[in-house]
Amino acid sequence: MAIHVINEAKRCLLCDNPLCRESGCPLHTDIPEMIRLFLAGKMSEAGAMLFANNPMSVFCSLVCDHDGQCEGHCDTGKDGSPVQISTIEHYISDACLDRLQLVRKPDKGQKVAVIGAGPAGLTVAVRLAMEGYEITIFDRKGKIGGMLRYGIPEFRLPKKLIDRYEKKLRGLGVHIRPNTTIGGALHIDDLFDDGYEAVFIGVGTWRARRLGVKGESLGNVHYAVDYLQNPDAYELGDTVAIIGAGNSAMDVARTVVRHGSRYVTVYARDKSATASQREIEYTLADGVEIVGGIETLAITDEGPLVVRRTFNEAGEIVSRSEPEISAADSTIIAVSQQAKDKLSSTTVGLLSNQKGLLEVDENGRTTRAGVFAGGDVTLGPWNVVQAVKSAKHVADAMAAYLHEKAREK
Repeated sequence: MAIHVINEAKRCLLCDNPLCRESGCPLHTDIPEMIRLFLAGKMSEAGAMLFANNPMSVFCSLVCDHDGQCEGHCDTGKDGSPVQISTIEHYISDACLDRLQLVRKPDKGQKVAVIGAGPAGLTVAVRLAMEGYEITIFDRKGKIGGMLRYGIPEFRLPKKLIDRYEKKLRGLGVHIRPNTTIGGALHIDDLFDDGYEAVFIGVGTWRARRLGVKGESLGNVHYAVDYLQNPDAYELGDTVAIIGAGNSAMDVARTVVRHGSRYVTVYARDKSATASQREIEYTLADGVEIVGGIETLAITDEGPLVVRRTFNEAGEIVSRSEPEISAADSTIIAVSQQAKDKLSSTTVGLLSNQKGLLEVDENGRTTRAGVFAGGDVTLGPWNVVQAVKSAKHVADAMAAYLHEKAREK
């Protein structure tokens, strides 16, 4: 592993104007500097730099769409294969995670509540804790991680890695309240009553989006966001149909195969799947069939009722087959997620838009004073790196807000 990573690092051209950083990475990770430090034997410095720029680096290096981001913009890839930047970044971030010296500034005497322990919430918690704020994370699940733990399969992101990350949080003095839903027994008003001076909402998008056809309540039909949280709870049978074409559908398909189903098919509505090319290739390599041009009309006990659509070169539908049953023991719907409305329905003045996402300004301020939000609950279901980008910006805005409150006192 180490020899492979070192050889990959040596392939980097160390460009003066690296597109991998400027155009490829939403967080503008300084990839050439990371590689310079690594090759100079300064891996600890490289790890510290990566964490400072992206507290989720150890996860992003595993689950980002690297082909469409850093590696897809690598100059080395123009005449051959790009440098495997993700492999180098993960090697460094993983090796340095447990020994990172996270220095907390003097205590500021101000409490902040973070609702949601996914990528956005963890990013805000880390950055504000290091600034000296007293942080408590509230999450409805038993363990931290959000979609990192409950939405990404183990074979892509080991859960032990998230457990190691939790130790770093606790080392910063962060309090964690698992199995606690804000909007249930406790409301946001209770947080302010108990002395929290600011609240961050990073609850993600956990409500499955319906397909909108008859049959979704049948006993052999499930939603991807539910299935991925605990695949062991499901008995799907030998033949499984997956309706959807994004990365989530690919995660479901690959997980289903690993849990014993033998005939797994992903049905894409458009001509081809919309997942990243790398995820599509891995899904096909796992023996899953991907079929494009399939419109689902209904779901039956025997499987989805579909029509097959054909397209011309312009992507226009030119014909549709007669409806037919695509035989399946189980059907899983993987057509995105949306935000739940528990917080907005239990908090006076907290508004959401027509899509159910929280309304925020350019700095993540919601319509309720002192309450900020970021990540998927404001962006819609996207990816980890975009959630981190959003959360970093909001964390800075929260620090400015808290500083102003302290000055006024």
